[in-house]
Order: sequence, then C-alpha cells, then structure tokens
Amino acid sequence: MGHHHSDKPWRVRVDDADGTPCGAGVLLDEWHVLTCAHVVRKVGAAPGGSAADLQITSVACRQEWTRTARVAPGSWVHRDGTHRGDVALLRLDEPADCGTRTTLWRVPLSGGTVSVYGFPDASGTLGMGAEAELAGSGGREGEWGLLNQVRPGGPWIEPGYSGAGVAVTGEGEFKGRVIGIVVADYVDGDAHAAWMLPTETIQAYLPQIEPFTDGVPTNDLRPPDTPWPDDVLDDSLRLALTQELTRLLDGEWAGAVVVGTGAATGAGSSWLMRLVDTADPAARPSLSDAELTGAPGDTVLGLGAIDAAYNARDKSVEDVQGYLVRRFGLPGGGDREIVHQLLRRRPPACLVVGSIDRAEDPDELVRRLLGPLAAHARTRGLRLALGFENQPPSGMSYEVSLDAEQLTATVPGSVTAEAVEAAVRQLTAEEDAAALLQAESGLTFFAAPRLPIAAAPRLRVRTAVARGAEPDHELAAIHLHASAARAEVARFERELGQMITTVEDLRRTLDVHRVRAARYFGDEDLALGDLYAPAARELRTPPIDLTAARKRVRRYIDEVNRRIEQTEQGA
Repeated sequence: MGHHHSDKPWRVRVDDADGTPCGAGVLLDEWHVLTCAHVVRKVGAAPGGSAADLQITSVACRQEWTRTARVAPGSWVHRDGTHRGDVALLRLDEPADCGTRTTLWRVPLSGGTVSVYGFPDASGTLGMGAEAELAGSGGREGEWGLLNQVRPGGPWIEPGYSGAGVAVTGEGEFKGRVIGIVVADYVDGDAHAAWMLPTETIQAYLPQIEPFTDGVPTNDLRPPDTPWPDDVLDDSLRLALTQELTRLLDGEWAGAVVVGTGAATGAGSSWLMRLVDTADPAARPSLSDAELTGAPGDTVLGLGAIDAAYNARDKSVEDVQGYLVRRFGLPGGGDREIVHQLLRRRPPACLVVGSIDRAEDPDELVRRLLGPLAAHARTRGLRLALGFENQPPSGMSYEVSLDAEQLTATVPGSVTAEAVEAAVRQLTAEEDAAALLQAESGLTFFAAPRLPIAAAPRLRVRTAVARGAEPDHELAAIHLHASAARAEVARFERELGQMITTVEDLRRTLDVHRVRAARYFGDEDLALGDLYAPAARELRTPPIDLTAARKRVRRYIDEVNRRIEQTEQGA
C-alpha cells in the first residue's frame, strides 16, 4: 500500500516511551518536529532528564508511523512560571518517510480565526480539533499571543494540545498556514482562553528554524543590529511622545497620527523604534518582564498591537506596497486595489511607517498610498502612525499631530503650568466631544465641516517638557495654542450643529405639509407623491446635500400650497 496523508500532514502526536499521549507537535521535515518544552519535560526527555528519548507518532499519514526522537542540541527553551519561551526542536532518530516540509508563517496577531488539533485525555490517541480567535496580547509582559474561544460549549484547548500547530482558517492568502504553536490553556468557570507562541518569537529563540519560515517580519522599522534604545524614557520629550502614541495605538482610537521624528527637534526616532519593539513578537525575547512592567505607564504596547512597521527611507512606493501586501497576505494589484484591500481588512490594521520624507519619492508615496489610507483611516477603523523628519505635505489628511517642535508666540505676561494643564484638559474634553459628534453626524452631510486636527496630544507633550523648566516662555505659547484650538473646535461644532438643525427643520416642515396635503387630497395623490418621495429621500440618505434638499422640499411645499389654494378658491 502506498503512503497517503491528509492536507495537514504536519500534525503529529508526542508520546512518552510507553506510547501515552502527552502533547502535540509540528512535523517540519523528515527529521525535525517542533513542540513545547514543557511537553518534553513531562515525558522526562528534557536535557538532563530521566528519559533519553520520546516517541513521535503521525496522525495524518496512512500507514501510521512512529519514530523515537530527542531534543536537538541547543534547541530547548523553557522558563517555568512565566509567559515566555516554552519551545523545543526535536530530531527524529530515523527519518519519517512522509515527504512533508512545513513552513511556519510570520503574520499579524491582531485577529482572525485559527484551528488547532490536540490530544486531550477524552480523545485518547485519536485527537480532537478546536477553533479559536487570535486576540493579540494577553498582557503587558511575556511573549505569548492570546487565543479566545469561538464557540462556547464546543471543544476547547486543554492539556494535550500543547505543541499543536496553530493554523489560519477562513479565506485569504494565509488560509491553512501554520503561524505558531499552542503553549498553554486557561479555564476559569465559563471563561476559556489559551496562549500561543508565534513564529517570530519561536525563530528568535531558535534561529536554526529560519529555513522553515516565510512571510515578512512585523517590524522593519529599526535597522538591523541597532541596539535597544533603553535610555530614551529618561528624556521628558521622548517620554511624553511615547505616552501619547501608546494611548492612541493601544486603545479604541482610529485615524492617522503624524509623528515628528526629526533630530533637530531633539526627539529623533529612537523613542518610536523602542515603542514598536515592545509590540514586536521577534523583539520580546530580548526584553525582560522587569523592563516591560517596570517602564513608566503608557510606554509599552501589547504583544502584536502593531501589525506592521516599516522604514520608508530610500524605499520606492512599490517597496512599501510590496511589504504591506506580503505582510497582510493581500491579493495586491494597482494603487487603488492595494489601498482598498488595506482599508477593508478586518480587523482594521495598525500600521507604522517611518522616515516618509526620506523615501525615494516622498510625494508619490503619499499621493499613491499613504495619503488615501490616511484620508479614510478614521472611518475604516485603521490606526496609522506616519513618521516625518520634517513637516508632512500640505493638504495631507490626518487626525492628530505629534509634532515635537517647540511652540513659540509673543504673549505678554506669564502663565503657570497649572493654568496651562487646566486649559489643555478642557481642550481634550472638547476635542473628544467633537470627535464623538463627528462620528455620529459628520458623515451624514455632503460638504460637512472637517474635524480640526486634534491639538491636545501635542500640547500635552510640550507641556510635559516646558513644565520641567518652569518658568518657561513656552507655557504661555501652549496656553495661546490651546485657546486657538478650542475656538476651532467650537467653530466645527457650530457649523455641524447648524447643518443638523437645518435637516431636522426641513424634515419637520416636510412632514407638516404632507399632513396638510393628506387632509385635502388623501394619502394616495400620485402627483404630490412624486414630489414628496424624492424630497424625503434627499433628507434621509447620506451624504445629505442640504442645497438640493432645500430645493426639493421647497418644490413640494409650493405645490401643496398651490393645490390647496386652488381647491379653496374652487370651493
């Protein structure tokens, strides 16, 4: 009988010397299996353990095969009691006659459904599948990605799944790809979760698996061999910038933020590189839990919070597009297709692009890719951080500016830091209220006023710097900018509020005259109905063109009045 296997031939079971299932693994090729270090320890086959080897059994091949295996030299990583490491590379004593070669993929961890196949006690040696949803980080520290249960009451990850390959389900270029391994389960009453070790973290621990990996990295922002910038948070400017960007990227906010990274401002880009590293699965193994938990508040992102980070310096538009297409597994195509695919991605992506004004052709990069993404980021839920060493191009759309430049203004007298902080707090509240109004009604109208660029984040940054050198002439400038920003917000709310009031008045007026018309001519008057329907539709279908709506309502009212007058004269 010839050899046959399923479409997931990489699925294997890890057994002890007696053939008792202890976990799962991923068959990489005829010689190597990837699994959890704690599974190997459970069997007793860890380096220095009681057993010389363990057994690997196929669950996807017919005929089934079993091989003994042992930990490959320098390939066992286990940090008991932490959310770190827990991976081992095994070498079979004899090759598996399977012909399988498995690729581990680097992919975003922010969302999507996956499947796993393990060997819980209830299933014996047969195994059982379970579905899960990628949920990003399980906490501020550690290196494990969180998995949430998809179907309550259905099969779920438990002991026996450790080491199982995590495979992408659903549609898209990554369908069926293995993106990591299960490392732990969590059950507390009705709460069910689990953790996985992603490909990039596994490779950071075991560089020897590089031939079995594919996909572009999460973080292409920091140049290779650049040391971890561990002193940036000692500087008040870089600390404040880090905290503001963390709050934007790690919360519910959506939109485009322009980030100043020019060395002339004193900020540079080291703070941005450090922040991206805190979310990077490949960088986490080099960062201790003490470094992550001991950092100041709002300076550490959750694991996988950033889906992609790219340094555009000296890169063409095609280079940046190519990275994003490969990173997200997009079909690709022309400029419009790529922008459309990125905006449609679910869950919405979180992207960081640095040194944009040092790209091969910055204007083309903004015109063809980053500008269209920024223009629709808020409405599509995209979080987009765009780094410029100088000022962004005029006309580019964005919601927040984190320009690190010092503020200057000729202002008589002085202002205390407390007064400035109070003014910025008031501005923050008003900008938040305006953003909520924009979300509720801004897309309702054609030619609606544009929400002003949020100024509070930048002013909080400059206040943190200026307060440290009080008395400081910049404090007065910050206070002046806060007042000007509040005036802009008030103008926006006034103009949009007037549009909301106008459409409500037109709707009431239209309804009043419809009732008048019905009293005279009934509800079935076709001629009046032909005028009423487009007027009502104009007032209910976004984006509402108030000029056109006024004309249609006026036309209907004039006809109702004319008909009523004609009827009364005839009577």
